[in-house]
Amino acid sequence: MTEPLLSVRDLSVAFHQGGKTSLAVDRISFDITKGEVVALVGESGSGKSVSANSILKLLPYPAASHPSGEILFNGRDLLTIGDADLRDVRGNDITMIFQEPMTSLNPLHSIERQIAEILDLHQGIKPAQARPRVLELLHQVGIREPEKRLKAYPHELSGGQRQRVMIAMALANRPELLIADEPTTALDVTVQAQILELLKQLKDAHGMSMLFITHDLGIVRKIADRVCVMTKGKIVETGPTAEIFDNPQHAYTRHLLASEPRGEPPASDETKPIVIEAKDMKVWFPIKAGFLRKTVDHVKAVDGIDLTLRAGQTLGVVGESGSGKTTLGLALTRLIGSQGRIGFEGRNIEGYSFSQMRPLRRRMQIVFQDPFGSLSPRMAVSDIIGEGLQVHEPALSARERDARVAEALDEVGLDAATRWRYPHEFSGGQRQRIAIARAMVLKPQFVMLDEPTSALDMSVQAQVVDLLRDLQARHGLAYLFISHDLKVVRALANDMIVMRLGKVVEKGPAEAIFTAPREDYTKALMAAAFDLKAVPVPAARP
Repeated sequence: MTEPLLSVRDLSVAFHQGGKTSLAVDRISFDITKGEVVALVGESGSGKSVSANSILKLLPYPAASHPSGEILFNGRDLLTIGDADLRDVRGNDITMIFQEPMTSLNPLHSIERQIAEILDLHQGIKPAQARPRVLELLHQVGIREPEKRLKAYPHELSGGQRQRVMIAMALANRPELLIADEPTTALDVTVQAQILELLKQLKDAHGMSMLFITHDLGIVRKIADRVCVMTKGKIVETGPTAEIFDNPQHAYTRHLLASEPRGEPPASDETKPIVIEAKDMKVWFPIKAGFLRKTVDHVKAVDGIDLTLRAGQTLGVVGESGSGKTTLGLALTRLIGSQGRIGFEGRNIEGYSFSQMRPLRRRMQIVFQDPFGSLSPRMAVSDIIGEGLQVHEPALSARERDARVAEALDEVGLDAATRWRYPHEFSGGQRQRIAIARAMVLKPQFVMLDEPTSALDMSVQAQVVDLLRDLQARHGLAYLFISHDLKVVRALANDMIVMRLGKVVEKGPAEAIFTAPREDYTKALMAAAFDLKAVPVPAARP
């Protein structure tokens, strides 16, 4: 039998705070052999990342400790070796890719400098001599024209490019083990597919082992040889990937496999009243140059789009990052300026000022992607939800306002008694329900949902989708649902538009587009989302 490269034995992780001790990981064991990909799967809070960070001792010690266990890498226990030996292992033998590259890369240093720094620290290659190796690494990870990217800073790259740079940094010293902690969660489906394919190619080329951490079972099926399913700090099931998918034994594994968004979107009904519409909508941002800062060109974020959305209907807006989806939604709600006609409940609002729009705000609401970022950490939930009532219904007494807040929380499936708590005291799914309650308390007619499920676990995604569908049926809401997750869009939207570079490349009934997409770009999105035969993403037209 092959000797494991990494052997985690009976590992526990405890955190100590305020005189209390909580056990985040409880006596887990798993092995990774050379050239093998092992996936550690589970929902947020299951202990996946804590387990992975323990391997390189990246936890906040001494607040964290290991009451039991050992982590053997090539026969050495990483929990007991000295700091100098551990530094040799980090970056040389074991490297790590994190979920959000923008927070992992230094915003003040160029791409070349950040990769060259790793070569200098571990191989003694000085920055002046490192450029050929840096270019080689950037070429390996699929960065086009890497010579032009050497002086670029992280904010000048797309999300996929930033993740490729992170992979180049991880591979710089040819590690034996790569730990990938949710490396594709924040990426578009096509970019996600490209990154997964890249990781597989690099693994095969270098004979590298991989620990892949994710909550997305669709990704696991594509990349992993074996799976460890984790919940509440314990590994509850482990085995070959095909076996886990075809014959799951544990109830939690079956729960994860059944957690994809399901159900039917509302039926299209052209007799319903039009809530919001746009004709030839354009949002162009000027590009200025020269001493006098003259406009020399425009970024055409939204370029001549028509749409109609009726009561009780959902229009799905899909496309990759930078396609103009969110800009379209912000323009429809008059949060940014635009050209072209916008009609809302029979009124032409394209020229409305801020003060003219204010009375209409209660009828059009927004739910954002990241509930933790959109909820004030300094306000209790009762104040967050009730704030809109203070603005739009000032005649309500404090008791009436509190009753409305409690009613809104109850409607989204939260205990009204929790309204005195603060956002950090809730899970991600609960925070998103609070964000939805904040919108619903004003009894809107139109809701823009901007990637409201992308930051959530699969089972929580399914719950939020069911909640949105229920609220829509109950109140006749019109949804503009913006997402790059086509599985969620399929469960919610009856009509759909596919955007790329500010333009609509395909539109129509959602099921017709999912069943028989006409455009190559749409086919590429479908292939990436539903694991179909790959269709190359067509080159963007200048």
